[in-house]
Parts: sequence; structure tokens; C-alpha cells
Amino acid sequence: AGLPRRCLDDSETLIGMEAVCRLLNHCAQTSDMEAFGLRLASRRHIWELGPVSLVIKQESTALRAVKTLLGYNRVLSDALLARVDEEDDVVVIREELILGKSVPTRQAMELTVGVMFQVLRDLLGPKWEPRMVCFTHRPPRDLSFHRSFLGKRLEFNGDFNGIVCAASDMTRALTSTQTGLASFARRFMDSSLSQRKPGCKETVRHLIAALLGSGRCTADKVAQHLGVSRQTLHRHLSLEGEQFKSVLDSVRRERAMTLRDDSDHSLEDAASMLGFSSASAFAHWFHASFDTSFIQSRRARQRETKEQVYVTADQ
Repeated sequence: AGLPRRCLDDSETLIGMEAVCRLLNHCAQTSDMEAFGLRLASRRHIWELGPVSLVIKQESTALRAVKTLLGYNRVLSDALLARVDEEDDVVVIREELILGKSVPTRQAMELTVGVMFQVLRDLLGPKWEPRMVCFTHRPPRDLSFHRSFLGKRLEFNGDFNGIVCAASDMTRALTSTQTGLASFARRFMDSSLSQRKPGCKETVRHLIAALLGSGRCTADKVAQHLGVSRQTLHRHLSLEGEQFKSVLDSVRRERAMTLRDDSDHSLEDAASMLGFSSASAFAHWFHASFDTSFIQSRRARQRETKEQVYVTADQ
């Protein structure tokens, strides 16, 4: 997959998420194990997150712990876009992978959501259950492991990847273990975070991904979120050899390939999730970008996948 061997011995080695996605996908195919990424997640625990685990375990509630974890997210992964939405009686944790290239993300996404689920279990106790666990991709052929690990409240082909939790669970007081290491760990994480300042292109990519499905993903809106003028935004992007439209199209292409390969979303649903005003506008953009239609491209990809399965079975 192109990962350095030293990453097996040094957990602090920074590795590319694209290579991780390819590795997980290959492992799932070779082992014929659709829940490969989720099985990895089931073996992870909060204390394996490194110094940040000491910080979040000192928070008074699971909600504060998750927000702290996501606040340090850039230290752990540049590719993960995550946020917490508080809606009436639920807390929604949304997670998305922003890679820059079209690579298989299903296994990595289930690993990511599964690790968050395991963190919540470690904070709230082994009997805690979410309101719902959601994935944008289609369900696996066999749901047994997903149900045994995540519970029966699962949604596939959904609007987002993440976990819906009861607000009462997320805001109840936690019993924290006092340790002098927590303050040291927080200073270490703050220092690491200050050294990982993203470039303008990366920041804009994450904002576009967050705003895409809202239908409000414009240069003016992104500039507003950054607290700069539209002209300043364009100037910063041009210094990195980019334009707003090129970054927007890049995010859309990546997300479109994921929807094509891993989900059963209709043309209309895909158009809405990618921020297009209509299905016809999305269809026109897709054809201009890939020289084929969304439906034809999906069918061709499904035939290709079936052929790969047959070859693997013969071998």
C-alpha cells in the first residue's frame, strides 16, 4: 500500500490516509471479510489514542470529551472532518474522510465510526447504546458483526456517517480519574496542534465538505466562515495554485466516486448531498467531469467489482 515499515514500530509516525484506505480495502477483499474495518475498531480503546486520552478522560461529560477529542483531531488525522451537532434531545456526531483522491473509503469509514463508538462505550459504560449508527454506504451482505458490535439500530445509504446519541447520555456527569499527567498531556497536545496549521487549500476543502449538503457552499459563504473577504480567499488560494471552483470540483469528484461505488443513493439524492440545485445540474456536471453518466458509471463499476470477485474466487 506504500506505507513505511517503521509505522509498525513507531505509533507516532505520520502516514497517508489514502494508503491506509487502500490497505484496509485490500485486506477486506483478500480475507473476504466485509466488516474488516469494524472488527479492527472493536479492538481499539480510548487509552490507545495516546496523550489525548488523558485529556478527554478528565472532562466532566461525554459531550465535552468528544468535543475535546475533535478539537485535537488535526493532531491525529488531517483527513478526518468531524463535528458535533446538538439537536433537541439528541447529539449527532458526524464524521467524513476528505482525502483529495478517489480511493475506497468504506473500510476506513467503518473503522473511524467504530473507534468513536468504542470511545463512547469506554466513557459511558459497556451497556451504553446509541440512538442510531449511520453510514452513507450500502449495507454489507452479512450484518451479523455490525449488529453484535454496534447494536441493531443501524442505517445504511444514509445522509451522513456517524452516531446519533441521546443528549441525556452525553451530558450526564462522568467520574474522572484525577491524574497529574492530564495537564502535561494537554500542553503537549496544544503544542502539537500549533505546529500543524493547515494551508488555505486544506482549510477550504474541509469547509466545502462540511457545507456541501446544505446547498450553501459558495465562495462567499466559505470566506465568511474564514472571516475574510471573497477577494482575500481567492488571493490565498491562488498563492497555492488553486481556485475556489477547482477545490470545490475536487471535493465533489471525490464524494461522487464514493457515492457511486459504495452506496445505492439515487441520482436525486446524490445531487442533494453534493450541493447541486437539481438532479439535472448534477447529471450535467458528472458527465462533463467523467465523460459518462452517473448511472452508467455505477453499472460499469458494479460489473468490474463482480469480475474482481470471480477472479478472486477462482484463485
